Formats: sequence, C-alpha cells, structure tokens
Amino acid sequence: MANTHSNTGNPKVDLEYRRKKSKEEMKYQVVSFVLMIFLTLLAFLAVGAEMSKYFIVPFIILMAIVQCIFQLYYFMHMNHKGHEVPALFLYSGLAVGLITILAFSTIIWW
Repeated sequence: MANTHSNTGNPKVDLEYRRKKSKEEMKYQVVSFVLMIFLTLLAFLAVGAEMSKYFIVPFIILMAIVQCIFQLYYFMHMNHKGHEVPALFLYSGLAVGLITILAFSTIIWW
C-alpha cells in the first residue's frame, strides 16, 4: 500500500506539506459551508415565495439531502481514507431506515 503523505524525516518539508494539506482542507470546508448557507436561503425563499406545497416539500427534502452529504463528507471528514468502516455502518443504517420508512408507508397507504 503506497503512503500518500510526505514523511521525509525533514521537519521543515513535513511542516510545509501539512500546512498545504490543512489549507486545502479549510478551503473545502469554507466552500461547503457557503454552499450550505446558500441552499438554506434557497429553501427559505421557496417557502417565502408561497409556491405550491407539491414543489416546496420535495425541494426542501432535496436541499436537506444535499446538506447532509456536504456535512458528512467535508465537516465529518468522511472523504478521508481510513473512514470506510464508519461509512459502511452509516450507509447500512441509512438503508435500514429507508427500507423501514418505505415498508410503513406501503402498509399505511395501501
């Protein structure tokens, strides 16, 4: 397995590498945060514009799903290596939850 980070033994080189990676990570988090604020404003504007509830409800659910993805991958660092097992449990729980909601919805509506 290849080592993707710099470990040259030279503290100055390693420090520069960590600073570069930290700067990139902070940039991603700031962009993600700005996008989440923008998506929240879009949801508020959709409700404030008094559009049809058949548009607003799916739109807000879509905005919530996108924000959850941003939070998982950028704020909770699920995009980093070594987080495969927590991701597996998270997605397994999501699948069980969605199947449960689908099962109860079909029982109630049909």
